[in-house]
Amino acid sequence: MALTYTPTGELGSLMPAFNLKTVDGQTWSSTSIRGAKAKVVVFMCNHCPYVKAIEDRLIQLAKDLAKDNVPFVGICSNDPDEYAEDHPKQLLARWREKNFGFTYLVDDGQAVARSFGAVCTPDFFVYDDQERLVYRGRLDDSWRDEKKVTRRELKAAVSRILSEPRTTEKMIVIEQTPSMGCSIKWKV
Repeated sequence: MALTYTPTGELGSLMPAFNLKTVDGQTWSSTSIRGAKAKVVVFMCNHCPYVKAIEDRLIQLAKDLAKDNVPFVGICSNDPDEYAEDHPKQLLARWREKNFGFTYLVDDGQAVARSFGAVCTPDFFVYDDQERLVYRGRLDDSWRDEKKVTRRELKAAVSRILSEPRTTEKMIVIEQTPSMGCSIKWKV
């Protein structure tokens, strides 16, 4: 599993529009979160040790953000033929077992991952109410050990978006520290 770091996000770029199936077979569209003051999209999977290490923190963060009406969406774009754990049936089983509490999508054709420029799992994108990319970075400062976390960077970025008044001309500037994880498993 190749360790990959996220590149610097193109801050201000618009969130790509997309329609995908949820892990439980429902159709879901990005238009359903349009206009939310902030929204989080994370590319993730079942097999990656980096995702596994932060999975409980992700679930809790999504629950915390839901209280502030901030949508949290997970997307798996990995090739399930190469990684059986990332097959939609396995994603559904894990989603149910862990009670994710957020929408989890399957990007079969990998076009959505490409449109976002996603490179690894986890790869986090935070957009504002005008669908502009405001944050592309890591969850926190200790992926491996929750007890060593001193900065919850993604949560701080969302809190700042929610609390800072904005205009169409002004974007919030938030420090970006790259996320790291396993590379997305692209189909050949």
